[in-house]
Amino acid sequence: MTALVHDGEKGAREALSARAVVGDGWAVLGRHLQRIRRAPALMIMTQTMPIVFLLFFGYVFGSALAMPGAEYRAFLVPGLLVATAAGGLMTGMFQAAQDSHRGVMDRFRTLPMSRAAVPLGQSLADLVTSAAGMVPMILIGLAMGWRIEGGALEALAAFGLLLLFRSAMTWVGILLGLASQSEEAAGQLGSATFMLPLLSNAYIPTDGMPGWLRTVAEWNPISAVTTAVRDLLGNAPVPADAAWPVAHPVAGALLWSLALLAVFAPLAVRRYAKV
Repeated sequence: MTALVHDGEKGAREALSARAVVGDGWAVLGRHLQRIRRAPALMIMTQTMPIVFLLFFGYVFGSALAMPGAEYRAFLVPGLLVATAAGGLMTGMFQAAQDSHRGVMDRFRTLPMSRAAVPLGQSLADLVTSAAGMVPMILIGLAMGWRIEGGALEALAAFGLLLLFRSAMTWVGILLGLASQSEEAAGQLGSATFMLPLLSNAYIPTDGMPGWLRTVAEWNPISAVTTAVRDLLGNAPVPADAAWPVAHPVAGALLWSLALLAVFAPLAVRRYAKV
């Protein structure tokens, strides 16, 4: 009987804790959305740069590649959508570092709220804004001649995969931002993440790369997600002679995204509790 009472109390505490995480996370989500509305510079920068790249790569670099212009734009749009999703690493890092070094998180700790709610609210806010940010890029891509060639369910799966990968990269950024020594250090490290899509198949095929560089690019998580999105949208075939994550892109993209979430989300929550 005593064991049953203890089990019941433990279950009640866990349920209460889960409700606290959801409720407090919702409140932090609202705070971040208001923050973006009042100071939209970071969101504008992170959302307009991919559009600039789309126009530049689509009409300048596309003419220099073996692919014809329209074919390259069909290849490019999914890659830029994934590169934008990978940008969650930079925004997550910068916002977490800003809150940490300006004392915002110290004020959160004085409140009776769940420790997991603060990074969770930030990640959810980033997910909402990134979903909204996809819309103008998709519209401009359609205006440039890109089309969704697959079915409706496959397209929904592709966009769901993009949001899952964005969430995973945001948690990586939150951990790095909390671990940074200053806002400036986080900004410098965030700028260096610009190289990650360049070392993938987001902009160009990997089959023309040197062997060692092709291996690095194809084991880059961005390459697996990009190939999966292209495949689901019907924009490019899956290369048969690529590394496993690219040759099995949907499985590779899911494994990469879930593994990043499983590792970095708990570490970010633990780091926040200790900062």
